[in-house]
Amino acid sequence: MTKKKPIAPALFAECQAAHELYLSKKNALKLNQRKIADAAGITPVSVNHYLKGINALNARFASVLAKLLNEPVESFSPRLAAEIEGMAATSGHSNIAPMLQPHREAREYPLISWVAAGEQIESSVCYPTGIADDWLSSTENAGPRGYWLKVKGKSMTSDTPPSFPEGTPILIRPEGFDLISGKFYIARHTVSGETTFKQYNLDAGVGYLVPLNPEYKAVALDGTWEIIGRAIDAKITGM
Repeated sequence: MTKKKPIAPALFAECQAAHELYLSKKNALKLNQRKIADAAGITPVSVNHYLKGINALNARFASVLAKLLNEPVESFSPRLAAEIEGMAATSGHSNIAPMLQPHREAREYPLISWVAAGEQIESSVCYPTGIADDWLSSTENAGPRGYWLKVKGKSMTSDTPPSFPEGTPILIRPEGFDLISGKFYIARHTVSGETTFKQYNLDAGVGYLVPLNPEYKAVALDGTWEIIGRAIDAKITGM
């Protein structure tokens, strides 16, 4: 897997400034990355990538973050503050306005089982839908039968993002999903009943279940494997 190139130092400094401002005010404001994600209409993983400098800040996210922190955008990014001001000025003199991402209301889905990455467990589809002790929210649409699972094992842990350490909750859409190379899925072995969470990669017409940890081996998708759901969201743990 190709390692993502670091962002420019100036852009990384903006992320650092935003992160430090967030850390200094989050307790007083009772703010966390899930609340920021819900307000911005993105996932907590994306929020973490902005604050840790993996992805550069953009005008949309900077505006949402500044509003939640009760601080001007220029307090962490004069560049984006100028960009936002320019967008506002332009929209006032033309019939073109900057398009903001629509906000999606969060919905709760049941946490119903464990997913063992490469280990045999009871299939999640056998769990009674809608019955669970814990419910977790997401702005992603997992469909009427969506559910959360927790990753178990180290095969999806990587030194570079994306990474899904053991215990990471992942949101599964079990119906109405597309099979796209590079995305993440739950697959079940039709003979052994083994259920696993892996990245799907298509290479020369052959599909593979690929772990993010290089110490584990990829598995070719033959007739004994079936894809039973797509992972569409994840929660950061230990924060």
